[in-house]
Amino acid sequence: MIQLPEKASCPTMYFVGVTTGSSSIMKVFPAWARELGLDAVIKGIDMPIHAPAQEYRRVVEFMRDDPLSLGALVTTHKIDMYSAAADLFDYLDPYAQRFGEMSSISKRDGKLCAHAKDPISSGLALDSFVPKDHWLKTGAQACVLGAGGSALSISAYLGSEERHGADVPARIHLDNRSAPRLAEAVRVLEYLNVPMSYHLCKTPELNDRIVEALPAGSLVVNATGLGKDRPGSPITDSCRFPENAIVWELNYRGSLEFLHQAQAQREARQLTIEDGWTYFIHGWTQVIAEVFHIDITGERLAACDRIAREMR
Repeated sequence: MIQLPEKASCPTMYFVGVTTGSSSIMKVFPAWARELGLDAVIKGIDMPIHAPAQEYRRVVEFMRDDPLSLGALVTTHKIDMYSAAADLFDYLDPYAQRFGEMSSISKRDGKLCAHAKDPISSGLALDSFVPKDHWLKTGAQACVLGAGGSALSISAYLGSEERHGADVPARIHLDNRSAPRLAEAVRVLEYLNVPMSYHLCKTPELNDRIVEALPAGSLVVNATGLGKDRPGSPITDSCRFPENAIVWELNYRGSLEFLHQAQAQREARQLTIEDGWTYFIHGWTQVIAEVFHIDITGERLAACDRIAREMR
C-alpha cells in the first residue's frame, strides 16, 4: 500500500509518477509559482508501475476529499489511473474518453475533472522541431515505439488531416510488445485516414527491422518509457536509423539509452535529435494552467521556458 500525503495545509498540486523526487519539476515548480503569482506547493506521489486498481482509487479519493489538494499531473500511470478510477470523476474531457487516459486532475466549480493533455502538449513539442511541410517535401514516414498514452497522442496528432491537411506522414508505424495494448491502439486510432501499420514487436530486434526499413527523413519516437522508468532501449545498438531522420526521445532524465544510440549515429546518418525537454515544458504548463485556472501562453509561457532552461 502506497503512502498517501498528509492533508494539505496550503494550496497543493501533486505529481503522480514513479520516481518523482528526481524530476526537474520539483526545483522548477517553486520558481514558476513565483513567476505566475501562485501561492502553492508541489508534492510527489510515487507509485509502482501497474499498481493495483485500489491504489489509484485511493489517490483520486484523497485529492477529491481534501479541499486544498487542487489537482495533479499524472505520468506513467495515465492509462491505469483512467481504467481504475474514471468513475470517480464528474467530468472527463473528450481526449480522456477517446484515449482512455488522464494526465491532468483538477477541480472546477465543485467538480472533479480529468483531462488528457498529451494530444496538445505533444503537438506543441512536435511543431517546435518538425519543419513545416516536412512530410509533403520528403514523403517520409513516422515510427512510434510504444502504444501507451503518449504514443497514441503523438500518432493522432501526426495523422490529423483536419489539422495538417496533406502535410502528414506517408505512413505511421506503431510498434509494441503487448498484443492487447496494440489492439487497443487499433481501436483508438481507427478514425485516422493516414495509412497505419501496427507491429507486435516483442524484442528490440523486431523494432530494428521496422526502423531500418523507414525512408530517409522519417521520424522515430521512443514512447516506451524505457530509459526513464526502466533501463534499456526499444532498439538494439546495431540498429541503423534512416538517413536525415528526426529522432525523438520522449524522456529527458534517466539512463536514456535510446538517446545515446541516436547520438552515436548523429554525424554518420545526419540525424536531428530531440530529447523530452520541450515536451516537459508544454506538458507541465498545460496541466498547471488547468489546475490553477490560469492562462500560460505568450509571455508567461516564454518566462516559464526561460526559467526552466536556466535551472536545467
